[in-house]
Amino acid sequence: MAKRSYSRKGSKIQPAAMTLTFNYDVAENPNAFIDLSQVASLVNRRFYRQGINWAVAGFKVLTTGTGQIQISKLPNTWVMSNSWEKSFRTWTKMNAEAMEETPSIRPKFLDFKIYADAAHHQLGFGANLLPVSSGLGAFAPGEWIPSKAVVPFGPASPGNTAEFEFVATGGNFPGISPVTNFNAVSLIEGYAASRSLPYAEDPNTPVDADDASGSTPENWMSAIFNTGTDQTTEVLDSMVDENNIAPYPFEGDGSSVDTMYPGGANQGPGLQIHDVELVTATTIGGTTRLKGGNFPCGLVNIASTIDGQITLQIDLVPGNHRGYLCEPMTEM
Repeated sequence: MAKRSYSRKGSKIQPAAMTLTFNYDVAENPNAFIDLSQVASLVNRRFYRQGINWAVAGFKVLTTGTGQIQISKLPNTWVMSNSWEKSFRTWTKMNAEAMEETPSIRPKFLDFKIYADAAHHQLGFGANLLPVSSGLGAFAPGEWIPSKAVVPFGPASPGNTAEFEFVATGGNFPGISPVTNFNAVSLIEGYAASRSLPYAEDPNTPVDADDASGSTPENWMSAIFNTGTDQTTEVLDSMVDENNIAPYPFEGDGSSVDTMYPGGANQGPGLQIHDVELVTATTIGGTTRLKGGNFPCGLVNIASTIDGQITLQIDLVPGNHRGYLCEPMTEM
């Protein structure tokens, strides 16, 4: 009997570190950030782009103190997905046009890298948590540089440009980072500003739509069916006056004066809360678990009030993208 082969070259999962461990003092870093693509690049000595939607199996937190821990991420919405892709396409086009005559200078590890929010931008990538090994020594960082948009002033000041870094959420121009000396522009706000607005009323019905009664009805097609009932007029009144405005606020809706995209400057600003847990004196073994999920761009925010040192472990999921289960942000 021929020996059966269980090896399939096309579906082989590459070896990759599945558990990432971090040690840090909450007092020194109460609002910490992790970039899973940066960390995976370090522990595997293999380049992972930031533009990946990462699958996370779960989080485990080991503590000796008490307090609260909250994990947040980029919003898991079509708004965030489209904002990232349009910003990425714009940045790529900017680079392509600049390198049109000298394509050979394109860096091998050119990548669209962004900050999660204004707080992340203020801290800089140098403050990102890095993993530790069994000897509790942190991995040394490699080059991980934020991307920039170079914006000409236009007719107001020909020949001049301004450079900005990128934040995924919140408003434009949150302030100059003391680490990089650059201000930033928002992916979500940039996307919102580039799109048309909904109609104030949809459908925008004609004034005569409910004129379906009397001897000279303008809406005579509806009036034809007025056979012994006044129902149609009342129904049309409801159709005209109700359920014709979007169930979310938007600029020009009669009360909002600016764009109102979730995660932007004015509607649910900032990151999306993923999970929250309280660590108390009765927490068994000082071990707290938080749920897994998908993390766009691999950006994880850990806000904590726990006393003292904590150990955080992140379990990833095996898959076919260089050992991990994840997908490009362009397919989110």
